[in-house]
Amino acid sequence: MTAAMAPTETTGSGLSALLRLSGPVVASRLGIMAMGLVDTIVVGRYSAAELGYHALAWAVTGVVLTTALGLLSGVQVMTSQAIGKGREADTGAILRRGLAYATWISVACALFLAVTGGPMLVAFNMAPGLAEGATLVLQVQAVSLVPIIVADAGLFWLEAHDRAIPGMVAMWLANIVNLIVNLWLVPGDNMFGVHGAAASAWATFASRLFLLVVLAVVILRWRRARELGVLSPAPRDPAAARAMRAVGYGAAVSYFIESLAFSAMAVFAGWISVTAVAIWAVVINVAATVFMVPLGLSVATSVLVGRAYGARDRPAMLASAGQGFGVTAAVLLIVSLGVWLFPDAIAAAYSRETAVMAGIASAMVLSSLFFAADGLQVVAAQALRARSDIRAPAVIHIFSYVVVMMPLAWWLGVKSGGGVDGLIWAIVIASALSAVLLWGRFVALGRAPLTPPDAAPVSPPV
Repeated sequence: MTAAMAPTETTGSGLSALLRLSGPVVASRLGIMAMGLVDTIVVGRYSAAELGYHALAWAVTGVVLTTALGLLSGVQVMTSQAIGKGREADTGAILRRGLAYATWISVACALFLAVTGGPMLVAFNMAPGLAEGATLVLQVQAVSLVPIIVADAGLFWLEAHDRAIPGMVAMWLANIVNLIVNLWLVPGDNMFGVHGAAASAWATFASRLFLLVVLAVVILRWRRARELGVLSPAPRDPAAARAMRAVGYGAAVSYFIESLAFSAMAVFAGWISVTAVAIWAVVINVAATVFMVPLGLSVATSVLVGRAYGARDRPAMLASAGQGFGVTAAVLLIVSLGVWLFPDAIAAAYSRETAVMAGIASAMVLSSLFFAADGLQVVAAQALRARSDIRAPAVIHIFSYVVVMMPLAWWLGVKSGGGVDGLIWAIVIASALSAVLLWGRFVALGRAPLTPPDAAPVSPPV
């Protein structure tokens, strides 16, 4: 065998391997959210009304973006499984198919949002002026979907190859670009005449385009790119393309359901008051930033579980998942404690208005209750997809976040007058339910025999 074809060791799937991979992946995911964090803080300190426009536009754009990234998750899963099977030389073709797929997805998403985003916001019938103010912001955010979706296909591929550090560096360089452009454009005293949330959206576009260029350079300059087939056209392989898309379909359904349900919270907040929208914008921004930690751990867990599954090494697969669970739980309990102890400091970072700050501080205390459950459920879902269980996570997410969380949030937050606190209680309950069901599914499947490498089912029965 050549070096490119030699099987990858799966015995490196212990705690040290998880931490070595998850560290830069977590940092990279935090970099993704740092862009949103900077946008929210800069816009929020400029104007509470502009912060509401930013939050509503992102509520719609975020659903489309996370769904698109779910469609691309097959790039990472198939790359990890190929490495575990000793077929690393096939991974260049996986990347090329993934990049082509990402290009089509990103253009379709951008066109869809640019045309339908504004009418969707108006149809929600929120407080006067909110939808109109958010429409231009949403249209700019739609344009920025193209570079970030294509860039993430390359990022996922690098992480599956245990090359997360270059992606992490590229992400934080993009954050520097985002901060500089935000500080330049948002106040409005610039040659382009843009200000507030719309200006921040253009800063996001600039930083995402920068990220795409840097990742392209990183991949093309990697010394192994040629031997892995990155520089050669991908051979026609309809079965491999279908397998990659199949993983993505299941993940996309889960991502769509969960992000749609959380975005519905923004609509519910719009039905409550303008202040509730501003408070919710901060809650979801902090929660999403915290969520990047378990999301990064879920990627590392998925890569290790996928390699073990490709090699049909059940002990390594179960050990990797168990370590992912333990590390995630420990880290998020510490984070939750920090948020619970210092809610006023968080509130002061986001707003200068007394009523908004008081509401944010109260919401932060309550939000600390769902961080661990939300993190554990995403690690479990990614571990299931890595072992080709595609349908179950989608079904469980539909039940937890659509059947349970959305009606409960409307009842507790809007109907019963609980406000933002009522919305948060609904998230606490739904996330805990999802985590229990997903981990129960993984444990149950872990007791079943694994199929031969070339006869792996797309998904075990739900």
